Amino acid sequence: DETPSRHLPVLKRMSKLGKKANNFATGVKEHVRLAPKITETVKGKLSLGAKIIQVGGVERIFKQLFSVKEGENLLKACQCYLSTTAGPIAGLLFISTNKVAFCSERSLKFYSSSGELIRVHYKVLIPLSKIKRVDQRVNMKKQSEKYIEVYTVDGFDFWFM
Repeated sequence: DETPSRHLPVLKRMSKLGKKANNFATGVKEHVRLAPKITETVKGKLSLGAKIIQVGGVERIFKQLFSVKEGENLLKACQCYLSTTAGPIAGLLFISTNKVAFCSERSLKFYSSSGELIRVHYKVLIPLSKIKRVDQRVNMKKQSEKYIEVYTVDGFDFWFM
């Protein structure tokens, strides 16, 4: 059963669109798989978006969360995960002219020595002067997963996904 040549361009286009849809679906799946439930991820994204609008933009959030020096400018802000020994933490990564900073989207629960429940955001602040090296990595098994590894002069490393 031979396909007429006039149908080949249509079949090629459909195949290409199918691959794009599959890549998109895989990307979405990889993005949300770090959360326990997709509903939790969606609620978190909506909550973060509402907070950004309520505060007046990402730059204002950056200034509220981290001390900003005069003349310091926010260069980039993006959502990502910080890899920790307890698992990935969703949050915002800020890159400014003076620092790399991360703050978790949601507060984490801890108990104080007196047994009191404390809620705090997980924060990381790395002055640019303390960064020894930055490497970009790609998961060889899943090319869509990209990591930025930041090494500090005092021997710490941070993985942002």
